Amino acid sequence: MKSLFYLLLVILLLVISYTTAASQSIITTLPGYNETLPFKLETGYIGVGEKDEVQLFYYFIESESDPQKDPLLLWLTGGPGCSGFSGLVYEIGPMAFDYATFDGSLPSFTINPYSWTKIANIIFIDSPVGTGFSYATTSQGYTSSDTKSAKQNYAFLRKWLLNHPTFLKNRLYVVGDSYGGKIIPMLALEIAESGNEAGLQPRMSLQGYVVGNPVTDENKDKNERIPYAHRMALISDEYYEDHNYATSYVWANDETVQEALHIRKRTKKQWTRCNMSISYEKDVESVLKYHQLLSEKGYQVLAYSGDHDMGISYMSTLKWIHALNLTVDDEWRPWTVDGQVAGYTERYKNNEAYLTFATVKARASLIESAFSKNIVM
Repeated sequence: MKSLFYLLLVILLLVISYTTAASQSIITTLPGYNETLPFKLETGYIGVGEKDEVQLFYYFIESESDPQKDPLLLWLTGGPGCSGFSGLVYEIGPMAFDYATFDGSLPSFTINPYSWTKIANIIFIDSPVGTGFSYATTSQGYTSSDTKSAKQNYAFLRKWLLNHPTFLKNRLYVVGDSYGGKIIPMLALEIAESGNEAGLQPRMSLQGYVVGNPVTDENKDKNERIPYAHRMALISDEYYEDHNYATSYVWANDETVQEALHIRKRTKKQWTRCNMSISYEKDVESVLKYHQLLSEKGYQVLAYSGDHDMGISYMSTLKWIHALNLTVDDEWRPWTVDGQVAGYTERYKNNEAYLTFATVKARASLIESAFSKNIVM
């Protein structure tokens, strides 16, 4: 009887080990797209924490140009609590939902010709824990904060690179928007100081970071909303289509979709695009000092703002940039796409480090043009 008990215990430990270990799968087809995917998609989990109790899910898409030479980007979405799927499908990824054909059933995809994956390798991460398909194996593991999230993202990236050593030499940028803009400089400094400068392996080829309409100091950010509204005409409610939240929920909660993505069974009751109920402490009030330190260390920065975003307005971003007391290297001027003004930009310099600010008009897809045409990097 005792030997049977030990045998069952060993089997149980093996099952637990199997279900919590890092995993990765190459996805060639997806429900909602009838052909073979025209890009290389990998999904997987990476465990972080003392006992890998936090399992962070990710989508990785190789560059459609030159994966071995093009930069590697880690994309952090806002919230906190919004899935990396938001960046993949609604912002900079190679696929977008086909709203014209959506009738409430499983939605279909179209290819996004403006995808950043045309020129970059991108990891879209479900972070912090509880976001998207990420989960924890203990109740304590679901507790997170700004500081904890930055450290767990660093542990994730370190393990990811150890599992993908061919990308160790690629230029690395930490990128994202909204609340992700708060974690990005914290993570970048973690890579620079706790990793590279401390001699921890593998050494990451961090070049800089990109933040879009970024949270920097929430109290000060909010104070800029009224002056911004005074300057700008607000867009109408009709600008947003009611079925935009619906498509992703129908697709990501479909059983065939989760099987295709290799989602671990029974780790999530229901996928939500933005999980606003996660246990999360905002324990860092301002990340201005992180921007200052990274600038002094020589890292390159692109800060961009959609000029119709009142949540974190361009005025708020310009305010913290000016607080860094950098030297203007290239004065305020328009930048264009196909001969049309797509926004305005100004570049600042601190020794050999450049920080470029750019506004983006109308379509988010124009942000890709700013990136691909090397406004800053």
